[in-house]
Amino acid sequence: MATDWKLSGSYFETCNCEAACPCVFLSPPTTGDCTVLVGWHIDRGAHEGRSLDGLNVVLAVHSPGHMAEVKWKAALYLDQRASDEQRESLTTIFGGQAGGHPAVLASHIGEILGVSTVPIEFYSQGKRRSLSIPDIAEAEIQAIDGRGGDATVENHILAIAPGHPAVVARSTSMSYDDHGLSWSMSNKTGFYSPFTYQGA
Repeated sequence: MATDWKLSGSYFETCNCEAACPCVFLSPPTTGDCTVLVGWHIDRGAHEGRSLDGLNVVLAVHSPGHMAEVKWKAALYLDQRASDEQRESLTTIFGGQAGGHPAVLASHIGEILGVSTVPIEFYSQGKRRSLSIPDIAEAEIQAIDGRGGDATVENHILAIAPGHPAVVARSTSMSYDDHGLSWSMSNKTGFYSPFTYQGA
């Protein structure tokens, strides 16, 4: 297991649950199952001496029930700008083989539907986040106004970015069509925050 790696940047997620997602409090998903898109933009990163700066990663997840109680189906999408060596590093990290928090996330996955190299656009400005994979996935979220600042959630058991308060958001759009899964919706849950991962 490789331990000499570290990533930092920004992430966001959006799913089909009503805002804010009950799954993060270990309650059942709003509709009985959960469909999730998670995107990461790596500002700074290195794995085994390879720079991963500026690259994007997306994970599409379907959980057929309570996310903490059933295994997920997932598809991983890697930035086509990555070299072969960088793709190997990203697959190792986000597939959970390099340890750290991605290994915790990967422990929930029961079936990998595929690992694809695709063009990924990740956009972050103010209270808005979006991602795009042509002909596969589109998602955009915007923060929900809180009282005196952003509404946030932190230290929940299903956190994508532990150690960073997640800003609560709502989707303006989310669609996905690949591996026999297809969904399209809006006005549902979103979260975003910085993330920091490293080998342990």
